[in-house]
Amino acid sequence: MSIPVPVLLTLLALSGCHAAALLHTSNLLKESIRLLDELQEAKVSCDKMNVTNVFAGNKQDNDLETLCKATTVAWESRSCHRHLEGIFLNLLRLVQRKSAVYKAPCPVAGGSTTSLNDFLRDLHRALQQLVKGQSLK
Repeated sequence: MSIPVPVLLTLLALSGCHAAALLHTSNLLKESIRLLDELQEAKVSCDKMNVTNVFAGNKQDNDLETLCKATTVAWESRSCHRHLEGIFLNLLRLVQRKSAVYKAPCPVAGGSTTSLNDFLRDLHRALQQLVKGQSLK
């Protein structure tokens, strides 16, 4: 049984697109981690500012939903440091590429807060785990 050439070419093209999408996702994650590293080294004066703690509480959120909520916090905090706008844009692209359900920036409910510095540390940790697992569900 042979596979027709057009079908074979289509399958090859689709596998190439999938590989390119994974590479792009990996690059966005790594770039965000780099920006977070630089931001944490900068020791900005507003790092004690309170932000919504999207990493606490509801453990039912999946990685993508948490990242979507993190885009909101990054957007709301972007006046603190220019790297936060880059982090916001990277997270926004990740969420848009991976989901039609979540429309970043996602609404976040008030509730527990944390310092911007702790949020950035938690986001850094979450992104590192995603790079290791390369899974965004």
